[in-house]
Amino acid sequence: MGKRSRRRARGVDKTPGRPAPVRPTPPGPVGPQTVGSGTLAAIFATALAIRLIHVWQLGASPFADLLMGDSAGYDRWARDIAGGNWLGSDIFYQAPLYPYLLGIVYSLFGPDITMVRICQAALGAGSCVLLAAAAGRFFNRRVGVATGLVLAFYAPAIFVDATVQKSVVDLFLLSGALWLVSRTLDGQTPGRIWIGIGLWLGALCLTRENALVLIAALVPWLWLQRSERSDWIRSAALIAAGVAAMLAPVAARNAYVGGEWHLTTSQLGPNLYIGNNAESDGTYRALRYGRGDPLFERDDATELAEAALGRSLTPGEVSGYWVGRVVDDVMAAPGRWIRLLGRKAALTVNAVEVIDTESQYAHAEYSTSLAGLGWLTHFGVLIPLAALGMAVTWPARRRLLPLYLMAVFYAASVVAFYVFARYRFPLAPFAILFAVAGVDQVIQVARGRTTMPRAPLVAAAVLVTAVAANWPLLSTTSMQATSYNNLATAYRERGDLATAIDLYERALALDPAYAQAHSNLGSALAASGDPGSAISHYEEALAGDAGRGDFRFNFGNALLALGRYTEAEEQFRQALASWPEDAEALNNLGMALGSMGRMTEAADAFRESVRLDPAGALAHRNLAVALEELGDAAGARHHLAEAERLEGAGAGTPQPR
Repeated sequence: MGKRSRRRARGVDKTPGRPAPVRPTPPGPVGPQTVGSGTLAAIFATALAIRLIHVWQLGASPFADLLMGDSAGYDRWARDIAGGNWLGSDIFYQAPLYPYLLGIVYSLFGPDITMVRICQAALGAGSCVLLAAAAGRFFNRRVGVATGLVLAFYAPAIFVDATVQKSVVDLFLLSGALWLVSRTLDGQTPGRIWIGIGLWLGALCLTRENALVLIAALVPWLWLQRSERSDWIRSAALIAAGVAAMLAPVAARNAYVGGEWHLTTSQLGPNLYIGNNAESDGTYRALRYGRGDPLFERDDATELAEAALGRSLTPGEVSGYWVGRVVDDVMAAPGRWIRLLGRKAALTVNAVEVIDTESQYAHAEYSTSLAGLGWLTHFGVLIPLAALGMAVTWPARRRLLPLYLMAVFYAASVVAFYVFARYRFPLAPFAILFAVAGVDQVIQVARGRTTMPRAPLVAAAVLVTAVAANWPLLSTTSMQATSYNNLATAYRERGDLATAIDLYERALALDPAYAQAHSNLGSALAASGDPGSAISHYEEALAGDAGRGDFRFNFGNALLALGRYTEAEEQFRQALASWPEDAEALNNLGMALGSMGRMTEAADAFRESVRLDPAGALAHRNLAVALEELGDAAGARHHLAEAERLEGAGAGTPQPR
């Protein structure tokens, strides 16, 4: 009796065939658990296969080898580097690491975009392996394997891995840094791990400048762990040493070529202004409309700042000017700015991938990988599941603190500027980690292996997050239309007008009220010798946005070609009302006036065009003709000679806008 009682007191039941009771385990990680090398190899192979299929299909699309926007800028920069110009001549305005890596690929294989995409597919597959390994240590082996597979099938990751953009490197470096951080969670950590964290995060800052906040996020983590980590100051110092090893050479290079110290780039001020000025909607808007290309961004920021201050400025002074403009706008209307921050926060977690130049939604029309996975693997699904994961792993928050802090700090840095899909993309690894951990926890609860405290509250939080993440803020159809418009413009600049016209028409089929596409289609039709068909598209463009000077300019050109000189004059004058110092519009106004026999007025317009743009060969030639008509033979000879000199030097023909 005594023995039996003692046995029961110890919780032992020897009854044959009766299972021992299952004792629920507390929620949260049980790790660290390493994911086996064979499993990691399978994850790599799966991710690589999916990405290579996408690359192969993209090669048969209109996006195959045509680069636009930042992609074209990186291509030009990489070609320059591959040609031997490793140092450059200006303070970096864009993050430098990706174009230098691209330059190395070009040096090895030539400027082959397909080879670039294959290399990036391998890098993206490597990211899946690194994040899987990190997840195994942060959580458990099940979460590690699932995390690697989710990233392998994550449509935005497949998309960015095949674009000539730095996001593929962002993901690889961040995943590597998270893997190293996960190795510090248990036992004594060798100094090389802390240095490695600094090196990987420092490199990340050279592709994504706001990644500096991820380094800052590690400081409170280490400080809060000081009772458990007596060497936390040493750890922080080693991280700082690793970061410095990556950033100091760039800062020194900037000082050498530009005379100012900049850790990474000099575009802080303009980017801050774009995302926080009185007219901002939380997404990118160029400082000058229609000039969002890297060819113009630095010059426009500098010219506008110098014009406002009336003197030449250094890159640091230009940045400071735009920061000052932000402060002025915020102080003038703090309520507006707070509402803007709310909109940017909503865009940061929204299901829609905000377009830069080309969109995932347009690429999906040519890719079974994107089309088959994009409907499910997006922030509208990921963010609510990540909220679930953050809630159910909260009991293990001390262990997971670096993940919480890095995710929150990075999200705040996106909200501080403006929202692009590729700017918020580094949030995806954090979201995937927590989402998979949350789903794993729910499965364990369903199997009776653990419990979920405050389940109704967690469910309510997930529901609210799901509604917020899927709230209709932007149209994916309009983003497809924008992609086709941008692609058509690239084909037009290449000289393939037939393809350009077809793509503009596809853009308008998606968004019939798209004013920019109407204007661009009009320009393509006019350039193909059909200005008559262009007229209706210019009229549609102006019906959508009557204040656009570039629409007026292009409309005037079509009217000029049709001999409708009075109407052309009106359009050019309205264009000049928007841009008084537009030398091309003045030249074309002069052509309309001259065609109507108003030669004195024409000569005045040509003179003003030449004054504003002394390198305008066409304006010099037109002025020579006008002066000849007015009897000024000497003036005519002078401007004709100048036109011939400029034409011999390769002065180009103005392009449609």
